[in-house]
Amino acid sequence: MDPTLYHIHHTTYLEDIPYWITLADQAQGPILELGCGTGRIFSLLREEGFPIYGLDYDPGVLHFLKTQDTTAPVFLADMQYFNLNVSFPLVILTCNTYSTLTASQRQRTLQRVCAHLQPGGIFAASLPSPYDLIAMGDSEEAGAEDTFIHPESGNPVEVSSSWQSKGNQVTIYWHYDHLQPDGTVNRTTHSITHQLDQAELYIKEMEACGFEVQTFGDFAGSPFDEEASYLILQGRLR
Repeated sequence: MDPTLYHIHHTTYLEDIPYWITLADQAQGPILELGCGTGRIFSLLREEGFPIYGLDYDPGVLHFLKTQDTTAPVFLADMQYFNLNVSFPLVILTCNTYSTLTASQRQRTLQRVCAHLQPGGIFAASLPSPYDLIAMGDSEEAGAEDTFIHPESGNPVEVSSSWQSKGNQVTIYWHYDHLQPDGTVNRTTHSITHQLDQAELYIKEMEACGFEVQTFGDFAGSPFDEEASYLILQGRLR
């Protein structure tokens, strides 16, 4: 994955920001973001003055983040196995990452989250609605969905997508076509695979780890149902 392309493509997404800021306001202590990536949420919360730590297993995205903020407290680690000498009132997992984990990976991640949460602490994760993922099936590649200027070359980059379902998974492909002045196109493709698990399974897993779980269908707190665009899991550790 090219961190620059990924960051530019996703940094304009703002719908979820008020939700994370509200949780951060309520936390009254240090925050941990798992899978912080290039810093879309991490950097914003840090700029707002919240004490936040970031963790990601991809050295490329962390290098990009550090070029933007050289003192950012971020760590190279897998969320299934990390061990920090800090406890948190809030741990967040943003940007549709939680549904990319298998059931066993989620179990290990939840164990590490519980080990780092203060009593009564909150773990919150946002993911696409399972109903939407199941309904996706396969697709032909769509036309350009977005265009932006690459900051290094100054040339336009067109973004398109396609997806394919197989078994209990759907893989989404993001295609970045870098348009050259001579008319040629250099394509970079980034794929992400989501599990087609039902909301009830996510809730059951969290409850088994000691969480009291709330679910929402959007970032404004609407109930989760078949019409929802998202599944937002918010658990308080008993």
